[in-house]
Amino acid sequence: MNRAQRQRLLWRGGFFALFVLAPLLDIFRLDLQQGHFILFGLPWTLGIRDVEPLQASLNILLRVFLPIALLIAVGVWVSWRYGRLYCGWLCPHFSVVEMINALMRRASGKLTLWEKDRLPEVQSDGKTVHPRKSLWWLTALAVLFFSLLWAVTLLTYLLPPAEIWGNLFTGQLTRNQFVFISVATALLVIEFTLARHLFCRYGCAIGLFQSLVWMGNRRALVVGFDRQRAAVCAACDRSCEHACPMRLKPRQIKRKMFTCTQCMQCVQACENVNKPHGAPSLLQMVEAQCALDVSDRDFGRRPDVPRDCFKRTAVRDCGGCSGCGGQQKHSLERRAWKNG
Repeated sequence: MNRAQRQRLLWRGGFFALFVLAPLLDIFRLDLQQGHFILFGLPWTLGIRDVEPLQASLNILLRVFLPIALLIAVGVWVSWRYGRLYCGWLCPHFSVVEMINALMRRASGKLTLWEKDRLPEVQSDGKTVHPRKSLWWLTALAVLFFSLLWAVTLLTYLLPPAEIWGNLFTGQLTRNQFVFISVATALLVIEFTLARHLFCRYGCAIGLFQSLVWMGNRRALVVGFDRQRAAVCAACDRSCEHACPMRLKPRQIKRKMFTCTQCMQCVQACENVNKPHGAPSLLQMVEAQCALDVSDRDFGRRPDVPRDCFKRTAVRDCGGCSGCGGQQKHSLERRAWKNG
């Protein structure tokens, strides 16, 4: 696991914990019984009762429209520059998607039930997974657990969390609470089992919003492919495609990567493929002028790509030379791409 994936794991884990604990800790929730939001333990109301019309209008502006405008502005700015960064690095739904992908691959050799072919058991990037049907029970248990956790957590954003969790553990849920949790859990089981990627691609409004904004910026951060070294891919088994949790093909043009979540797992896979040969990854994150090669190819153009867009100097252990005993890192630049 490279540095980016370690950081992403920490961000995902932290945000998933925040998603579950935010209602319990009164960090943020909408209490339907009290009829207002709660933010950091304090009531967040409109403040329009028993005040002058001018003050009421000002309160609505400051407490409703301004926060919404700021949230949208931040979302637009992040999406414009980095795409679906929230999806790949924070989204609690995408965290479950990746976990179920991994479990389903260990049980069946495929990341989804509707894929025709199994993924290679031994990949060029060093990943080895030998499927075992006995792990299906673990996959089913994970789907059920996270569906139930999601259903209960969603309800705690609307009703007092202590009441919901207390009634759940004591088996004293009210009829409405039981119906909500049961129906939500059943729907999530179906979604997590059969359509989790389709939901991320076409059903998530937040994800689609980010993708649309990202597509409008031709210079936004994107997975770039070093086409001058494309011949190196001939010896690979498409490890980058196998690594993509959204089942995309990272070497394609930006339009066909519309739902890319910037998780960078394809980049890590390509790094691992080339590392034993002392070569840099063909897939790298690029932006600004370097991103035009991916964006403008949507329209049949062939933009000039700056020579320094891709790092073509790899670094690895020297293997125990007399100078440093293998502890120092040495730059290795192969003739195959030296003049690229």
